[in-house]
Amino acid sequence: MKSVLLIGQSNMAGRGFLQEVAPICDERIFMLRNGRWQMMAEPLHFDRAVAGVGPAASFAQAWCSANPKEQLGLIPCAEGGSAIDEWDVEDTLFRHAVSEAKYAMENSELIAILWHQGENDSQSGKYKDYYKKLERIVNRLREELDAPEIPFIIGGLGDYLGKTAFGMSCPEYERVNQELLRYAKNNENCYYVTGERLYANPDGIHINAESQRRFGIRYFKAYDSKNHVLEPLKDEAQIVKTLCEKEHTAAEKRYLALERFTLGKMSLEEVMKILM
Repeated sequence: MKSVLLIGQSNMAGRGFLQEVAPICDERIFMLRNGRWQMMAEPLHFDRAVAGVGPAASFAQAWCSANPKEQLGLIPCAEGGSAIDEWDVEDTLFRHAVSEAKYAMENSELIAILWHQGENDSQSGKYKDYYKKLERIVNRLREELDAPEIPFIIGGLGDYLGKTAFGMSCPEYERVNQELLRYAKNNENCYYVTGERLYANPDGIHINAESQRRFGIRYFKAYDSKNHVLEPLKDEAQIVKTLCEKEHTAAEKRYLALERFTLGKMSLEEVMKILM
C-alpha cells in the first residue's frame, strides 16, 4: 500500500461542512487511526470537534482513479491553529508526524507529504522568517523519514483571506504565499498549489467543503504532473463531480448504510436489505 502524510493547520485538517458535499467512500482508501489502517471516512482528523472536509479525500480519490489496482493510506497529523513555530523539528507536532509516518511506513510506502499552513503567520511580519523555518522542517522530515526525494506539495492560502470575519486576522497572506511559492520553486521535488478562487465558510478563514474538494484535485495534479499548479484547473469542478458520482462497490454500500444507521438516518429494515 502507498501512503501520504498530511500536515499543517486547520485547512489541512479540514473545516468544510460535511453536509455540503457528497461523501467520498472508497474501499481502497484508508486512514491511520488507533494504530490501524481503517477505511477512510471524513472527518479524517479529530484535532477539534469541528473537524470536517479537507483536501485529502479528493486527493486520494483522484489518486485511486489514476491507480486502479492500488490502495492509498492517509496519515492525518495536521493541527488546527498551529503556527509554523509549532512545527519546529524539536516540537511536539513535528515529532508526532514523524512517529506516525514511520509507523505507517512499516507496511506502506510513503509517496508524498501534503502541507497547508500559514494563516497563523499572516500578520506582524512573520512571513519574513517563513522560508527558513519551512526549509528546516522539510529538510529534517526527509532526513528522519529517509526519503530525500519525496514530493512535498505546498498549498497556497486562499485569496478570500484578509476581507471578512476571522479572515481579517490574515492581512499578510499574500506575503506568505510569495514565500511558499519561492520555496517550492527553489527546491527540488517541491510543488506549489494555488489557493486562488477557493471560497470560505462564513467565518472568512476556513475553506468551505466544495472548495476543499477542488483543492484536493489541484494537490493531486501537482503530485501527478510533478509541477506547480499556479492557477485553478479549468475542469476541476467536473473532475470532482465525476469522482464523487462513481458507482459504489457492495462493500462501500454496506459501509455507508451502517454509517447512516448508526447516525439514526436509516432504519434497521432499510439496512438489512442492503446487507443481505
